Amino acid sequence: MIDMPAKRPPVPLSLERIIDAALHIADGQGLRRLTMRRLGDALQVEAMAIYHHLPRGKDALMDALAEHVTAVQVGPEGLDGWQDRARAWARASRAALLEHPGVLSLALTKPPKGSALIAIREQAEQLQEAGLGDASEAVRALRAYVFGSVAVEVQQSGWADPDATVQHARTADGEREFEHGLDALITGLER
Repeated sequence: MIDMPAKRPPVPLSLERIIDAALHIADGQGLRRLTMRRLGDALQVEAMAIYHHLPRGKDALMDALAEHVTAVQVGPEGLDGWQDRARAWARASRAALLEHPGVLSLALTKPPKGSALIAIREQAEQLQEAGLGDASEAVRALRAYVFGSVAVEVQQSGWADPDATVQHARTADGEREFEHGLDALITGLER
């Protein structure tokens, strides 16, 4: 008698697994190629199983992806003054968006919900506690700058070109240009 290796039980489906697989598809093949069927195939489940975690289907998936890349958390520990906190939030937001350029369009167009909305409120509270007067307005300006800067960098990298063989959305001068613009924005907010 031949002993067969024990069959490993399947990994349970979770919202986290769904989001990770969806990000992998969107970043590798583009958001247009992200279908519930393709996502189910990637997860080795029937597409209908995904609806248990996302009852609103693809709309809920798009919301979850946007929330995932925009719900950035930065603790105030070790950050002196609102300027350092603003820089830390902006850098973390840029990194999250560049890590998943396939869903940048969702981050730009979907209104913040859930943990993303909580993160925005937390950012404003931290900036206000650190001495910035109109922190809500500053957060709007910082988010607009980060999103716009990342969109330009992704465009310049050629990542979004369907015929390109570019693997990463970052450009050689992207970080330097980002920091230069961020310094200018923070200087403007100090006034």
